[in-house]
This record gives sequence, C-alpha cells and structure tokens, in this order.
Amino acid sequence: MSAVHPDNPADRWRNIRHPPALEPQLVERARTVGTASIHEAAKRIGALPAAIKPVAASFRIAGPAFTVWGPPADNLWIHRALALARPGDVLVAYVGGFHEAGYWGEILSTAAVNARLAGLVIDACVRDGALLEEVGFPVFARGIAIQGTQKDFGALGALNRPILVGNVVVHPGDLIVGDADAVVSIPAADAARVVELALARECDEQRIMERLAAGETTLRVYGLEEERS
Repeated sequence: MSAVHPDNPADRWRNIRHPPALEPQLVERARTVGTASIHEAAKRIGALPAAIKPVAASFRIAGPAFTVWGPPADNLWIHRALALARPGDVLVAYVGGFHEAGYWGEILSTAAVNARLAGLVIDACVRDGALLEEVGFPVFARGIAIQGTQKDFGALGALNRPILVGNVVVHPGDLIVGDADAVVSIPAADAARVVELALARECDEQRIMERLAAGETTLRVYGLEEERS
C-alpha cells in the first residue's frame, strides 16, 4: 500500500482531525440515563428524527460522534469512517436523504465490533436485521431495506465534519446517547452538565413515582389542582 500523501486527492479522506475525547466516566454515566431525560435536561434540544430507532430493542449507545456525510445509495464513506474512527466512537451518518437502501449489514457490524466502536446511528436504512442483533453491535436506523449500495470513488463525501440530521447539527465529538426510545445529540461542551441534570431529573421522577404509589394524584403532585373559591 502506498503512503498517504496530503496532495493526493484520493487520500484526502484520511486527513481528518479528531476532537478531544469525552471523559470515559461521563460516557458511562450517560449510558445509564434515558434519552428523554437527557433531552429535557438539555432544554429540549438534540432529539434526532423519531424514525431512527434501534434495530434490536436491547441496543443502547453512548459515546462521542464520528460524523459521516456520504452520497445517496453509496456506503464507501461509511467504510472509510470505520477505518478511521477511534474505539468508543459512535458513527453518525447522513447519506443524502435517500433511505431505501441498506447501507450497513452483518459484515460492517462484525468489523465495527473488532474496531471497538460504540455504535452506529444512520439517517437511513440497514440490512440483515436479525443478524445485526446476533452480532450485537448497536445499530440505530430508520428501518430495514435490502437494496444494495455502490462505492463510487469519485463521489464527494466528508468525515468528522458537522452534519445535519433532521433539524439537529451534529458536530464531531458531540455526546450521542441512544436507547429504545430515541437518539439524542448533546454538544460536547455541555455534555457533563446535561448528564448530571438528567440524573437529578430521574431521581426526582422516582420520588414522584413513590408519591403516586402512595395514592396521590398527578394533579396534586404537579400542582395542577384548580383553586377552590
């Protein structure tokens, strides 16, 4: 294999910058919090399109974003991302808005496990649904599609640049958290604060559940009772 040269256009995709890594303890704490709690704690920002769901209900992700922008019906840039992402990264891919193709499958999941990545979030479809669950690599997608993809070496794409997923701009290194309900993206600079607020929110909700179990109504708990004249 020839050495990478910065002036060689064919090799420019290799010349990327990695943002500062998120603290491992922060990532592990984020993994324990529900996406709804994180979204609310972040003042209701960061929710990726609701159609993006885990391929298997047990899948859960937390980690820094490694972003991928690729052309429709083409997964070459995803292969490239898989080669350059760091252990613990979550690949977050936008592929031109074309959903009716399977951009990822069992082979890529197997490679991602070996690369020790944390997961994939793609604003499109994947294939090999049952096999993806067997491999165990967390994949979040719009659904399953069997149409194939091409690999156009002349097509434009980008790695570790800001991308738009739904109405959310995802930057490299942003905290990505996904569970059975949703996927959220939180700016890296705010991630530690938001996760702590989300944990506190879930503690408050647990106390509310205890009050409800003791017989109080939601009207009483939330102060929604009408004033009596």
